[in-house]
Amino acid sequence: MLDTLLIFSLALNFYSLGVSRIRGVIRAVAAQGLILAFCPLLIYPDIDLRGIALVTCGVAIKWFLLPHLLLRAMREADIQHEVNPMVSFSGSLFLGAIGTGLAMIFASGLPLMEADAHLLVVPTSLASVWTGFLLLTTRKKAIMQVLGYLVLENGIFLFGLLVLEEMPFLVEIGVLLDLFTGVFVMGITIFHINREFSSIGSENLTGLKE
Repeated sequence: MLDTLLIFSLALNFYSLGVSRIRGVIRAVAAQGLILAFCPLLIYPDIDLRGIALVTCGVAIKWFLLPHLLLRAMREADIQHEVNPMVSFSGSLFLGAIGTGLAMIFASGLPLMEADAHLLVVPTSLASVWTGFLLLTTRKKAIMQVLGYLVLENGIFLFGLLVLEEMPFLVEIGVLLDLFTGVFVMGITIFHINREFSSIGSENLTGLKE
């Protein structure tokens, strides 16, 4: 079940890289966040109350709150598509495929515990970090770069699940709060870019004034 969900998460990475409709990417990132939020229940069947609280917070933030904020920002900015990215959509898919393959190879050489070595957790987390990096660096719309940040954070979150039992609860909540803060700040930035310019391309950040 876990590997099946992670394969679907990898497919969502490719979907995010290959489509121009921003609403579709938002929904894909939200679906990926929902999948990863439930992963602790599958990795640790005897999970305690702390882990259940993390799952609950993850579902509330990744599946409901953040997509709602991003869809609202998209409507207010009146944008629907990412146009003319710095790397074409087909090129992004090609780079994503290379990164995913390298993640599989690199993960197979890591000294993982026997219980984790056969899972797709590490390859999926590394591939998601790479996908998020691609979205951050190859897309011009600020809202798409926010989505890249979310995909990158999903990868970090998934990798951290391998040491969930050793992670203090405050650190876990801190990751979620950092995520929310980052998207909140980018929402404000998108608003100011849209107010001052005719588009929300991130290249306009250099023209913003106090």
